Amino acid sequence: MSHDASNGPAQAPTTESVEAAESHAETALPSSAEPTAESTPQAAADAPGQAEPSPASAPTAAAPVPDDLPQRVEAVLMATDRALPAVKLSEILNKVGAKAINAAVAQLNAVYEQTQRSFRVEPLAGGWQIVTLAAYHEPVAALRKSRESAKLSPAAMETLAIVAYKQPVTRAQIEAVRGVASGEVLRSLMERRLVKITGRAEELGRPMLYGTTKAFLELFGLSGLKDLPKIEELRPKA
Repeated sequence: MSHDASNGPAQAPTTESVEAAESHAETALPSSAEPTAESTPQAAADAPGQAEPSPASAPTAAAPVPDDLPQRVEAVLMATDRALPAVKLSEILNKVGAKAINAAVAQLNAVYEQTQRSFRVEPLAGGWQIVTLAAYHEPVAALRKSRESAKLSPAAMETLAIVAYKQPVTRAQIEAVRGVASGEVLRSLMERRLVKITGRAEELGRPMLYGTTKAFLELFGLSGLKDLPKIEELRPKA
């Protein structure tokens, strides 16, 4: 059988070729002794969805409710002559929640009723205020008789009633109902903080619109405009 000279016997590898192969293998394959980026603790912490929540995302603890909260609410309401909303009371009382304030008001009224006090904490003008019971209006009215300057004239009462029931209303509309000029009366009511400017009408000349204030609600002991007597109730019976 003839033998092809091109397929001669294989030669043994030289020392240089072995060292070159080992060098190539070290370059191509990562060493198992060194950890990869994916296996390090820092990489695991940076992986999506694995981050720990930051302290800013933790819920804020509610302000503690003091044991003497009813007395604190009572002291504040005794010291003011205006109705205070629950939000304002919360600011004054170290951020106590509105729910706790309402509970304190209910507790105060329960004590007042049990001890037969002449006053209660009532909702007025969007807030809370200590007011005298209607059964004791006579001595309170007698006290107020000396304050003649605080009384409203018939013209002022008439104008105030028109504003209260028809607000927002322009001066021309008020004068159309009264039949007389009402500029001076409106000005006096604004000085008493019973009437205020609420905007401008969308008509020729953009006249000013008038409405009542919180002081009006407080003066007449109303929680809101919905508590105004119905016009039908004010009409004289036939």
